[in-house]
Amino acid sequence: MTRPVPPRVTSLPPWKALVAQCRMIEHRSLRSLFAEEPERGRMMAAEGAGLYLDYSKNLVTGETLRLLLELARECRLSDHIAAMFRGEHINRTENRAVLHVALRMPADRSLVVDGVDVVREVHEVLDRMETFSRKVREGSWKGATGKAVKNVINIGIGGSDLGPVMAYEALRSYSDRSRTFRFVSNIDGTDFVEATRDLDPEETLFIISSKTFTTLETMTNARSAREWLLSRVGSNEAVRHHFVAVSTNADEVRKFGIDTDNMFGFWDWVGGRYSMDSAIGLSTMLAIGPEGFREMLAGFYAMDEHFRTAPFEKNLPVLMGLLVVWYTNFMGSQTIAVLPYDQYLKRFPAYLQQLTMESNGKHVHLDGSPVDTTTGPIYWGEPGTNGQHSFYQLIHQGTRLIPIDFIGFARPRNPLGSHHDILMANLFAQGEALAFGKTAEEVRAAGVPDFQVPHRTFEGNRPSNTILADQLSPRTLGSLVALYEHSVFTQGIIWGIDSFDQWGVELGKVMAVRIIDELSGKKTEAPPHDVSTAELIRRYQAMKEGG
Repeated sequence: MTRPVPPRVTSLPPWKALVAQCRMIEHRSLRSLFAEEPERGRMMAAEGAGLYLDYSKNLVTGETLRLLLELARECRLSDHIAAMFRGEHINRTENRAVLHVALRMPADRSLVVDGVDVVREVHEVLDRMETFSRKVREGSWKGATGKAVKNVINIGIGGSDLGPVMAYEALRSYSDRSRTFRFVSNIDGTDFVEATRDLDPEETLFIISSKTFTTLETMTNARSAREWLLSRVGSNEAVRHHFVAVSTNADEVRKFGIDTDNMFGFWDWVGGRYSMDSAIGLSTMLAIGPEGFREMLAGFYAMDEHFRTAPFEKNLPVLMGLLVVWYTNFMGSQTIAVLPYDQYLKRFPAYLQQLTMESNGKHVHLDGSPVDTTTGPIYWGEPGTNGQHSFYQLIHQGTRLIPIDFIGFARPRNPLGSHHDILMANLFAQGEALAFGKTAEEVRAAGVPDFQVPHRTFEGNRPSNTILADQLSPRTLGSLVALYEHSVFTQGIIWGIDSFDQWGVELGKVMAVRIIDELSGKKTEAPPHDVSTAELIRRYQAMKEGG
């Protein structure tokens, strides 16, 4: 069953009313809004799945929020949420269900899609992952020469890399410190060479993560890994002891030399950027243990249930998604900054870049017609407080409106003197300073010379959300990732686009294969390149031969 295409969002009455709201908000300030609503900081807040969201420092009034929520209802967001959780084929261009939510459903749940209980299949794979992980962690899985595994290298790209890397870095304090975990994704040989240069191949396990087992970058790196191993260990049989696969293509896995008993599958209803809690997370389970991995899944599930059941007025992903729509389509913002005040989340913004921009970087509606409004803002960020000494100047006093998500935790994983209080003081101070700024009068009252006053005046009105949790843990990480997954979904429904295909990554990859043939001297019947590309190829070949 497919869902009917909704009307164009720009034709809906709430959209038109929001256009008028935007004109009104342009003449308001967060100072005045807080003055008029003394309880705003408590009223504009919501909680769910262990996360607390303060969205009071946004350039919205109660009426703005009412209209945004009405817009969600007019776009039948509730129906679309229910359709996803039922397993309907909401990825229309690929005619697939979108069921990353099934990856974290408890074993006692059942969800039958196309005649198959997908929850049962998910837990069968999870159980196999757990058995394998325990063997590696306990030392009973041996390499070809009888040595236990001390090094784990995940080879993948896109969601098969960004999710595992982010999760490992985020949960490093929970990981098995007796082992080295590394991640190879870039086709640049430097990535592989640097990842392996100080490792003993006899103690190294490779996880090759590729759904099709044909992805160019992943399989090129996988073949280099096999050559690296065999040049030092010898027998082709060593591959069976040092390689496992996360894939659905048993034939290609077998051809590579990996025992298909050591292949962990997933499904076409799992998009790469939504796969970190599937078998793609095998490296995560090896690092933090099966119990920690299941705790992470519990955090995902808690946010799934919150998204599915909470009223929109208190629904964290819905509120965050609608605020993105507000800034992108009405306030002219082009980017969203995600600023985690936790060093362990240093890769979280990079992870979100794929999740958000591959999902909603679309220029046509579900029916193939051109979109009539902006979609898919640019996500970026760095951990605090580092960013404060880098790009915060532009956010505070630049000419661009950049909404921000601050992320912080009440308790650190590594208590050290007053470090954490100083860190969190900076988070709170930045949100306050961005929202309320500093007027020229306040600057003068501080004794600043007149010529410096314009330079030291802060307009304020820079909006932000603040997300607080108790402590960064596997469960909290699951909730946090699911929060952004469902915010992306909400945005896509409002814009009427397919958030779950990614055709935009294909064209360059296809053309690259053709150019690879040309660079290797093979004849090709393909049409000629444009003059710029042809000249670049000629110069590259000349420089390579001359070097």
